[in-house]
Amino acid sequence: MIGKVTGRIDYRAADHVLIEAHGVGYVVYCSDRTLAALPGPGAFAALYTELVVREDLLQLFGFLTLAEKEWHRLLTSVQGIGARGALAILGTLGPEGIARAITLGDMAAVRKAPGVGPKTAQRVILELKDKAPAMMALGAKGAAPASVIDQPDASPEPRTAAPAPVAVAPDAGATLADARADALSALVNLGYGQGDAASAVARAESEGAEGTQALIRTALRLLAPKG
Repeated sequence: MIGKVTGRIDYRAADHVLIEAHGVGYVVYCSDRTLAALPGPGAFAALYTELVVREDLLQLFGFLTLAEKEWHRLLTSVQGIGARGALAILGTLGPEGIARAITLGDMAAVRKAPGVGPKTAQRVILELKDKAPAMMALGAKGAAPASVIDQPDASPEPRTAAPAPVAVAPDAGATLADARADALSALVNLGYGQGDAASAVARAESEGAEGTQALIRTALRLLAPKG
């Protein structure tokens, strides 16, 4: 199983990239969203990968984050959705968008993906609605991009003293994922079911709530008995 590929991008095509790692070139199929985020030829990149095995075909599919990879695996478990179809859905909505659509039962959002009709969209929501909360709870771990560790230089320069550490602002996607996961955990600890809690958090986010406390407050308001 090839779970991650790190190397130099040799070329980019409409639906895949060729990444050379230690003398081996890997053809990795990616969504439009992932391709848009990758650097150009000659630059180094890292992708989490899923090897899809068919009777007469082996294909690698690449993802920027673990959350995206796990969503791809879940989507391919739905009847009628193959690896390419799952990639199209992720390319249209992204992992955050598909989680929100499933949690809120938003068939129209799922249908925006190329090749997804009403019946397929309905199956996606019905078959994955119980699994969406666990994916939302991944937090920053799932939202963190694959890191590029090995970047060999063809023309190494003399070693110099290491520069002073530079503070790096936290990744916005990871921060949002953490806030969502913390809010979901807090609501579950208060006794709400995972499905209800995930739906409330998704609705709170769609209403503009930001940060753990704001998500919890808005979600609690949405979960409060009406009347």
